[in-house]
Amino acid sequence: MYRHILIPTDGSPLSLKAAKTGARLAKDLKAKVTAVYVIPPYTPPSGSEAIVYAELYSPKKYKADMEKHADEALSKVRAAAEKEDVVCETVSSVERSPWEGIIKTAQKKKCDAIVMASHGRRGLAGILLGSETTKVLTHTKIPVLVCR
Repeated sequence: MYRHILIPTDGSPLSLKAAKTGARLAKDLKAKVTAVYVIPPYTPPSGSEAIVYAELYSPKKYKADMEKHADEALSKVRAAAEKEDVVCETVSSVERSPWEGIIKTAQKKKCDAIVMASHGRRGLAGILLGSETTKVLTHTKIPVLVCR
């Protein structure tokens, strides 16, 4: 059935729950897993006060902080996969929209299914309207298992 499952994560507890579900599914199907964390591109602050902020939070510092957060989130998915004895590759990508990064990674890695959380860290607006999960469901051609 499915041989390669993509598991997106944002580091939230709900995405970890989805990762555990995806790892169990991969074990049952004898599939492999790729975990992805999508990093938004650095956007310099605007306005006159931003000059001070930009010096304190440079693109280099932003990149280091985001890569650290991505590594932490991805390591949790890797641990969930290892617990189920499932092969897990981890990747991070830089995209303006998480849903685009998820779909591009699925295509690039030739995944045949996605297991992801119903919503992430974007609060009530993400749950009700325009969530990344809804956009993935709308734009991908491969099956998506949504976990609550």
